[in-house]
Amino acid sequence: MNSIIDLSASFKAYDVRGIVGETITEATVEAVGAAFVDYLELSGEQVLVGGDMRPSSPEFCMAFARGATLRGAHVTLLDLISTDELYYASGHLNAAGVTFTASHNPAEYNGMKMTRAGAVPLSSESGLREIQQLAERYLMEGYIPPVDVPGESSVLDVLEGYSRYLRAQVDLSAIRPLKVVIDAGNGMAGLTTPAVLGDQLLPALPLEIVPLYFELDGSFPNHPANPLEPENLLDLQAAVVAHGADLGIAFDGDADRCFIIDENGAPVSPSAITAMVARREIARARAAGEQSPVVIHNLITSRAVPELIRNDGGRAVRTRVGHSFIKAHMAAEGAVFGGEHSAHYYFRDFWNADTGMLAAMHVLAALGTQDLPLSELGREYEPYVASGEINSRVENLTAAMDRTRTEFDVDGVKVDTLDGLTFTPSHGRWWFNVRASNTEPYLRLNAEAEDAVTLADLTARVLAVIRQPEQ
Repeated sequence: MNSIIDLSASFKAYDVRGIVGETITEATVEAVGAAFVDYLELSGEQVLVGGDMRPSSPEFCMAFARGATLRGAHVTLLDLISTDELYYASGHLNAAGVTFTASHNPAEYNGMKMTRAGAVPLSSESGLREIQQLAERYLMEGYIPPVDVPGESSVLDVLEGYSRYLRAQVDLSAIRPLKVVIDAGNGMAGLTTPAVLGDQLLPALPLEIVPLYFELDGSFPNHPANPLEPENLLDLQAAVVAHGADLGIAFDGDADRCFIIDENGAPVSPSAITAMVARREIARARAAGEQSPVVIHNLITSRAVPELIRNDGGRAVRTRVGHSFIKAHMAAEGAVFGGEHSAHYYFRDFWNADTGMLAAMHVLAALGTQDLPLSELGREYEPYVASGEINSRVENLTAAMDRTRTEFDVDGVKVDTLDGLTFTPSHGRWWFNVRASNTEPYLRLNAEAEDAVTLADLTARVLAVIRQPEQ
């Protein structure tokens, strides 16, 4: 028997992610495929396997398929897919599956996002840890025993079905003509955008699409496929202004997140997009007779989000940061929609899963069914000034949190501990949250205020306390 195998370097809280050839290899992927089938008891059942445009994705798909079929699953190879295409296929076919992607990570990375049938997520608290342990056992034994009747493999293209399904959710056929610059970042939106928003598979929409970096290239030759970093939006912002476009849309590498740029080249915050889409989904649910439709938001989205939800007749439910929390609350509450500050958007009619493309379509519909430019339309959804996430390297996280509580837990300030510490004064002119990173010695600050001067003063005060030298 081999020495102990430890896959903890690549198994994360919500997915598997590592450096190709080091912490994720064909051998480990094959073992994970077998363990996936064993843990979910999928022998004799359909398992979906696809991947993104990274060079290692095809070989990893085949390795996973080998492990899965050895343990009796019937593998359906989806080939090149975005992550939300996997969710569509898993929900539509009611089958468990995996997609190989490292999302916005650099080219040397790859990984796995796994789901149960019906696009129900797997996390370290709901199966990933057990799959890791089973895979480690197979690797230590150096052998995956085949079942008496191994599974078979087939191929299925889900792009057209996915595209038709999204178009049925948001009808863009009657919007005013819009010019939109879309930055795919050499990621999977380069495949899905022409199918969903163009005329490649379906009738043309009143959209003039200006493509940026649609060539599928897992080496990311133009910029990292991570629109959360402002420098990765610069090309899109310049192109929107240069082309006189109505808006710009940037997707991350696996296209499950989207970021929006207005006609002036200014970013529209994910909180504003959450509020904008929430308004549409609440109105649709109420028109269908639903009383007080639920919308989920995490605790560091703008205060404007729950305010709008309540004003529009919905019920706002606040959660911790992290997609597993959002998805769990989506299911438990029967929520119509959920949004995060990180530009993940979740839809009840998409099996509670996140999809950047459907969120982008809602923005196009909101803009295209009225005459205001996006910069003016967006003002209603961004009444406050936000700091964004500010990270501070702190050696003693507990001491820094204690200092923050001592300084700001005073009369007239409410403190809650849903996720880190959130401070909200009774006068309501500002709030802030401080929470520790799960993996690094960082404290993350998110703050919001009624005006820029108040915000600048608040963040300076909080950072001075957080970054105070240890005694």
